[in-house]
Amino acid sequence: MATTADFKNGLCINFNGKPCTIVWFQHVKPGKGGAFVKVKMRNLENGRILENTYTAGEKIDTIRIERRPYQFLYKDDSGFHFMHGETFEQIDLQEEMIDNADLMAEGQFVEMMFHADDERVLTCELPPFIESEVTYTEPAVKGDTASTNAQKSATIATGAEIMVPLFVNQGDKIKVDTRTRSYAERVK
Repeated sequence: MATTADFKNGLCINFNGKPCTIVWFQHVKPGKGGAFVKVKMRNLENGRILENTYTAGEKIDTIRIERRPYQFLYKDDSGFHFMHGETFEQIDLQEEMIDNADLMAEGQFVEMMFHADDERVLTCELPPFIESEVTYTEPAVKGDTASTNAQKSATIATGAEIMVPLFVNQGDKIKVDTRTRSYAERVK
């Protein structure tokens, strides 16, 4: 058990039976009445942002969350299969549990967040950037642009489609931002 005085960004709490992490909080002491704490938190199961107000000193339920590294092995009809690098334990997840699953290549390392009390997977996150080869894109035609940031569609080695600048060609290696599914830079 903790109180509102223990709030900090990243603290994991149990809110209405759901695991949440605090994203933002503000302690407010109005001129009239008691102090309170405004909180924005992210539901770890579905990613939604929730808001709540606690009275100052109120007791809250903290939970223990562990982050563990896993390696993506393969995908089949039963889902995506991962292996822990040290224990060689294998688990499988459904596609809806994984953010941007189509950006994952075999051998890709991911970080999974577990609810430590019941060993339940909450999220599976790719690293912020991945490198991949462009397997297909239309060639750019000179004079096609009316602005300086014109883009075209490209398919990368994992099968995902992203938008890239016109100078990117088939066979180029690019860096992709997995959070926004956008082109970051060309890799030499």
